Amino acid sequence: MIAAIGDNGRSRKVADRLAQFQAAIVDFRQRVDTEARAFVARQLPHLYEEGARAAAEALGGHFSWTLIHREALQALASDSYADFLRRSEEEQRMAAAFGRAVREAARRAVPLLAADHTTALQVAKALADRLAAEHQLTYVIYRNGARMPVQAWAESATLAKSAVACNAGTLNRAREAGVQWMEVCDGADCGWASHQDTDKPNGTLRSVEDAAAWPISHPRCRRAFGARPDVTVGS
Repeated sequence: MIAAIGDNGRSRKVADRLAQFQAAIVDFRQRVDTEARAFVARQLPHLYEEGARAAAEALGGHFSWTLIHREALQALASDSYADFLRRSEEEQRMAAAFGRAVREAARRAVPLLAADHTTALQVAKALADRLAAEHQLTYVIYRNGARMPVQAWAESATLAKSAVACNAGTLNRAREAGVQWMEVCDGADCGWASHQDTDKPNGTLRSVEDAAAWPISHPRCRRAFGARPDVTVGS
């Protein structure tokens, strides 16, 4: 798209490229919506049930979709779907800003650059370099300024939601059985509330409520819980 800016027929070509770019943004949102719905409808119930069945077997019982599990899954599904859409909207916002920058460059920057007798190709490359530096569409930019490649972000976001769903099934089935304490299985260096937290939970006992508050501490977290019906308050 940017290469068309430096072309002799740039007005028409830029307009065409921008139209294609805008159509791609719409297509991106539709695909994100489709994938998010599929993940919520198929993967989340499977992962939740997997965690719940494992807990039930450890407790010598069985799993069925009782009200507590249906309500928990509904809340997880709603939160996960909304989160994916919020993130895709942020990417669309960045893409829209990029599109506006290209229009502005086509309207103002090209004549100024061309005044130095540079070739059309040099003009286009200079603009491409500047716009790419200012609008890094291949990265997700966090509030603290950190950048993560889009593919890595998508993978970590999906893995995080998957881990939360599986652990939610485990914890809710344990709670349903009256279990109050869980044993944590986690990476040796992983902290409780964040990876850097000095509270290292691996091998420790945590209440079901505390475990539900921190089912994972970071994307790609390996945290899992084992029910401890033999432990009671004060034991």
